[in-house]
Amino acid sequence: MDASTASPDWASVASELIQARRTVLPRRLVAPGPDAAQTQAILAAAAAAPDHMQLLPWRFIIVPADRRETLAGVFAQALLERDASATPEQVAQAREKAFRAPLLMLVVVDGARGDPQVDLHERILSAGCAVQNMLLMATALGFGSALTSGKALGSRPLRDCFGLGPADHALCFVSVGTVSTHRPARARPAVADYVQTLGQTAPF
Repeated sequence: MDASTASPDWASVASELIQARRTVLPRRLVAPGPDAAQTQAILAAAAAAPDHMQLLPWRFIIVPADRRETLAGVFAQALLERDASATPEQVAQAREKAFRAPLLMLVVVDGARGDPQVDLHERILSAGCAVQNMLLMATALGFGSALTSGKALGSRPLRDCFGLGPADHALCFVSVGTVSTHRPARARPAVADYVQTLGQTAPF
């Protein structure tokens, strides 16, 4: 076969991309963020996630620049509802989180959409696969990314802000942007650290 028509070495491509993905704290994700076409590519990658019965139990809610101030207020209110004695500095820190990363979106899983026989754990797993696909696409496009959570996700102010229903679960925020400063990569766990063989006590 002519080298120019040979299929790519997909295993090598996939391995390189997967190993390249690193969590970059949102405060180190700055402009420029993905443009419209790049954002579309990142979001489209989610559609390749496994989804039993094609329920599409997850969705992503983008927080545009003109709604960051609203989200900042939500974070502040959620903190004060948890801790009425929070200092002004703590409230300011909570607010500041809303302005990090040029692309910010909330991951939501609907626990009631479609067939009720598909339980919540399976829906969340599907969402996790969708998110990983997006993180890998962001990495391939040259951006850094992170997942963040926190107690505000379960707060009434946040649920009201994003219009979440009783069966909706706010899982985390996804942040994407240009990496401002690079940190040394953390060591990955070895396969033997997380794999066992049924019936054997020795490591994999």
